[in-house]
Amino acid sequence: MRDEPDLKLAEGTPLEPLITKKLRRKLKPIFGTIVERTAIPVHSGEAELELALDRGHIEADGSREPINEIEIELKRGERTEIGKIAERLVEAVPVGYSALAKAERGYALSAGEVARPVHGSRIELDPDTATGAAFVTIALSCLNHATSNHRAVREGDPEGVHQMRVGLRRLRTAISVFKELLQGPQTEAIKTELKWLTEQLGPARDFDVLLEKRVRPLRGAAPIAEEIKALEGDLGAKPAGALERAKTAVDSDRYRVIGVQTALWLVNGAWSSNEGAPKVARQDRPAGEFAAKILAKRSKKILQKIADIKALDARGRHKLRIAVKKLRYACEFFSGLFDGRKRTARRNRLGRILKSLQGALGTLNDFEVHRRLTATVAHRGKRSREQSEKALAMGFITGQEQQQATCYIAAVKKTGARLSKTPKFLK
Repeated sequence: MRDEPDLKLAEGTPLEPLITKKLRRKLKPIFGTIVERTAIPVHSGEAELELALDRGHIEADGSREPINEIEIELKRGERTEIGKIAERLVEAVPVGYSALAKAERGYALSAGEVARPVHGSRIELDPDTATGAAFVTIALSCLNHATSNHRAVREGDPEGVHQMRVGLRRLRTAISVFKELLQGPQTEAIKTELKWLTEQLGPARDFDVLLEKRVRPLRGAAPIAEEIKALEGDLGAKPAGALERAKTAVDSDRYRVIGVQTALWLVNGAWSSNEGAPKVARQDRPAGEFAAKILAKRSKKILQKIADIKALDARGRHKLRIAVKKLRYACEFFSGLFDGRKRTARRNRLGRILKSLQGALGTLNDFEVHRRLTATVAHRGKRSREQSEKALAMGFITGQEQQQATCYIAAVKKTGARLSKTPKFLK
């Protein structure tokens, strides 16, 4: 096998004009893979599979990344047997789930970005996609977004923590959106584990937001410059502890099992063979029909809550923020189903409105989080000048925020009015 591209294959294709002599001279390897594969035939039930064990490494510019991968290929039979073999592997050896191909890892290694934060990618759905297949595509994309940030979290990158949280929130939203298809104990177990992991990543983000958005902008501000300085010094150390908690979580066996079990549940869970489900929960109906119903229902509920925004307490506003976030994610999930110039314009307008609404409600939620963090930052049981300074600084910040809350509540009300008048992009 040749270790260089066969450029003759570009002849007669749109790439042919690009294959110049200059390009041929400039082409060179970016990375290399050294892999030893062991293939093991496996019989499971009536199925025949191949278990491939890959061991080796990726090389780029003098750096190396190890390769230790297991691939299961179905040769003949039902795909459910793949899940059975994978489950036995999880019980027998410490395997985990990874969405990154060898090529993706190679390019990252060559660019020095092995531990870089990874953002979510656009989800492509065919208009003829069935609802069940759409769920698998969407949820796997969200799971890949979350787990691809494993290295960034281990390296203590706050953005990596944030992106893993976003991926998990999007995945939990997908499960919520498609819940009528997913009833059962398996689903509840997966939801419990995903919630646990999300919570392990939360504190790192909370302290980071408080420090970056509220404390540091007040640096040197009269008349509390010294108090803010003391608070900044204290908060500067807290994210490190929160990041350690996040790193501990992704290094745990529990995290390893969550990834594999979630992937297996998505492609092979009990929900996927729910043949006797009522028409409302049918997996084979068009995804566009399902999406139109779900988005209209969720929009209606949000508008009802916004109408009473002034009467909602902090918990009520928090639940409204989550609902808006889920609607925004759901719109992103289904955007590929509704193309066309007019629909695209409506979709973009709706996206901007939901982003603005989520931003205002998110700020109100930050205010409430900061109020709760006050007890953590300024320990009531400790009497010292430093504790008094931190308590004064936090009191100043939360006092400001409570005054600003009225403006953000009004902004939610105003943006809600825009939402009610916006033609939904599905119509």
